[in-house]
Amino acid sequence: MPIRQLPADLINRIAAGEVVERPASVVKELVENAIDAGSSRIVITTAGGGKALIRIEDDGHGMDRADLVLSVERHATSKLSVDDLDDIRTLGFRGEALASIGSVAELSVSSRTAKAESGLRIDVRNGIRSGPLPQAMNRGTIVEVRNLFANVPARLKFLKTDRAEAAAISDVVKRLAMANPSVHFVLNGTDRSPSNWPAITGSGALQARLAQVIGDDFALNAATLATSRHGVVVAGLAGLPTYTRANSLSQFYFVNGRSVRDKVLVGAVRAAYADYTFRDRFPVVALYIAIDPGEVDVNVHPAKAELRFRDAGAVRSAVIRAIGEALAAAGFKASTSVAEDVLGAFTAPAYQAAEAPSFNAPEPPRVWGPTPARPASAPAWSSPRLDGFTEPSARVEVEPSPAFVEFPLGTARAQMFDNFIIAQNGEGLLLVDQHAAHERLVYERFKAQLAAGPVPSQAQLIPLVVELPEEDCARLEDAASELERFGLYLERFGARAIAVRETPALLGNSDIEGLVRDVADGLAEWDSIAAVSDRMEAIIARMACHGSVRSGRRLRVDEMNALLRDMEATPHSGQCIHGRPTYVELKQKDIERLFGRSR
Repeated sequence: MPIRQLPADLINRIAAGEVVERPASVVKELVENAIDAGSSRIVITTAGGGKALIRIEDDGHGMDRADLVLSVERHATSKLSVDDLDDIRTLGFRGEALASIGSVAELSVSSRTAKAESGLRIDVRNGIRSGPLPQAMNRGTIVEVRNLFANVPARLKFLKTDRAEAAAISDVVKRLAMANPSVHFVLNGTDRSPSNWPAITGSGALQARLAQVIGDDFALNAATLATSRHGVVVAGLAGLPTYTRANSLSQFYFVNGRSVRDKVLVGAVRAAYADYTFRDRFPVVALYIAIDPGEVDVNVHPAKAELRFRDAGAVRSAVIRAIGEALAAAGFKASTSVAEDVLGAFTAPAYQAAEAPSFNAPEPPRVWGPTPARPASAPAWSSPRLDGFTEPSARVEVEPSPAFVEFPLGTARAQMFDNFIIAQNGEGLLLVDQHAAHERLVYERFKAQLAAGPVPSQAQLIPLVVELPEEDCARLEDAASELERFGLYLERFGARAIAVRETPALLGNSDIEGLVRDVADGLAEWDSIAAVSDRMEAIIARMACHGSVRSGRRLRVDEMNALLRDMEATPHSGQCIHGRPTYVELKQKDIERLFGRSR
């Protein structure tokens, strides 16, 4: 078959296949044009999920006759002052949007400049232009797109339901509104409930717009990002590690005001939260990156949804550092959703209908005072001493000093089920998981010690011999020199055993045998000795789990208060190393509401 030049209408329809994927793509292109035109108010109206009607009205600069005629031609743009694709400072620049839309829909564009006496309107039907004709209107531009893909039935049948397409449009507009807080956005139509996001300016505008679009709940449970590193400015909000979702749809990324999907940013967020989030959970983030336009290529995707950084490592490092500093500044704070889940469990129908617990043999109440002697048959507790805790005295006060109530995590009042500390502060009641909390404390101390050099170790009076399969012994023997950095000194003891000569001092007399077996399992999973250093967090997490105070240990009041004070002084102590919350706070008003009281 000989080579031939394609006709203009077919070229436009091919281009439309790249730029106009669905109605949401049309909305994105047209709203970006309105933002680039300096609009302060943009109204988006849709019908039939955008298939029947998309109408974008703005109060921007508008276009005169010459610009209006050129606007519907291919590769015509006002967004590039010079022919330099390495210095793009606008959202739109390809010059294909209106021409592509006009080839697959009924398009009309009306516009008026501030100096013009009236507006002008131009129509495009199946790529054929008519006009411009006079049009009465205010300053700005109105673009109407009707019967999208009517002349391309193959594309039309692959669109989703009206509701799904309307939802996709809502998502696009939300992202554009999040990126432009100084612009007033109105989204309405016959296929949706109206949304109205007034413009916000001044200090805190970004956080206020995020609260508008995502909700106040996110703003209350997020840490503020504001750092600059390697020429990369990182701003926005990062959700607390206990404020997560089951998917990544609540992660928003913006680069120089453009909503994007980028593997570098996704990976950086995953790495920043690696220590804190539970498996299969995703943090909620709104990440804003400002970078020199010459350092980023936004021309790698027809719809400008993806980009490429010149120095991806610098961007990744800046994001990880920004989120790490923000979460560290949040300290022990946990999300309010944890308490809401607890309150919901109290009031849920399933809880109300549950069988009442039996109280035939109640456990004797705990009395704070001298610790009663254990029966001769009871095993002695073997968990490590709580590092930094004061030694318990022979007698503990029943009522701690009221000054303790002024601490954020309050003062310990009792222990429940030998694992949960009940504390009271000035605003309500707290339930603390002693094992999860101390696990985080030990983990953070391990990290600090490892950053300063090899972890201090303590010699075993008699080396502990752990019997393991021969292949596990071989892996541990190969990794022995690396494990010494963590304060764990091992050596081969026969074909099927490992001798443990020194252990991390921070662990005390913990379950060393269980720790060694855990590390051996990790080495088998990673299948590489070199992975020991790369998996530093995983190794010290395993050590912290074995070195923390176990569930089932009865603590005295001064021990419990020491744990609370350490939590207040330790970053990220609001969640354990597995991502679960370490404490739940119930405000006094919430407790009163459970009992039908009101102030």
